[in-house]
Amino acid sequence: MTIPIQLPSVESVAEALRTKAYIADHSLATAVFLALKLNRPLFLEGEAGVGKTEVAKILSQMLDTRLIRLQCYEGLDVSTAVYEWNYARQMLQIRLMEATGSGSQAQEETAAPKDRGLEESAIQDLFSDTFLLRRPLLQAIDSRGQQNGKAPILLIDELDRADEEFEAFLLEVLSDFQITIPEIGTIQATVPPVVVITSNRTREIHDALKRRCLYHWIDYPSFEKEYAILRAKAPDASERLSREVVGFVQELRRGELYKFPGVAETLDWMNALTALDQEELTEEVVDETLGVLLKYRDDIEKVQGQTVRDIVQVLRKSAAVNE
Repeated sequence: MTIPIQLPSVESVAEALRTKAYIADHSLATAVFLALKLNRPLFLEGEAGVGKTEVAKILSQMLDTRLIRLQCYEGLDVSTAVYEWNYARQMLQIRLMEATGSGSQAQEETAAPKDRGLEESAIQDLFSDTFLLRRPLLQAIDSRGQQNGKAPILLIDELDRADEEFEAFLLEVLSDFQITIPEIGTIQATVPPVVVITSNRTREIHDALKRRCLYHWIDYPSFEKEYAILRAKAPDASERLSREVVGFVQELRRGELYKFPGVAETLDWMNALTALDQEELTEEVVDETLGVLLKYRDDIEKVQGQTVRDIVQVLRKSAAVNE
């Protein structure tokens, strides 16, 4: 799959992302451009909530094609990720065959060889395309997963949550973009999907899989970038509140917390504060809404009170200087 004509350069990729309210730095735009240009899987790694999954969603909008998402988890197997047989429909078909007498013992004993051949053919049909349930990986490989003749975006989300056995299975898919089904044969993509793999790095992904991908680490954003993201995603919020929210979150990330808030939590917090008609941060409203920003009790208890007061005071002094 070649890159669409409307995205001829890294700068055009960055601009296309920006029009979809995704603020990407030059290095990420370069990785996306090369993944499309070279038709290589894009492996995005970073902390939770920094916008890895959003890249695939925005790409599907940019390229006007279908997004197929495989959410990984411990115990993920082939029947869930690739394909399985529609056993309920197969049983109905078998009962229909029995009702019409095609499976009776008497018929088997008296049937001519030609009739037996027809019966064997009917049984083989039970494992035909008609009874095949396509799961995300097969949907992405099969040409029927394409929309308007375009290859889909295949998002393999949080691969680090899956078992190493499943990771090894992906090697065939990512190497040749093909899947082998014993009863049918090998299905190979006529137009390979655009693959985006994400990982929160709860465990290391094997080098064999990484070698097949273009790698990019998405870090927590700088103040300027996070502020730009907030203004793009929440344009109705006041400029002062936006700066104070980003400043507060940036200060939290310099502390010692079990889990730092990601950009997703920053956006959720801004939406909550806007719903409360806040124009600026106060110690009271911060204490009351910390559960939107932080997701662990120990972190909330560590921040509530004195830490909140200290950060809010710093933000007020900074705002006074800027005014």
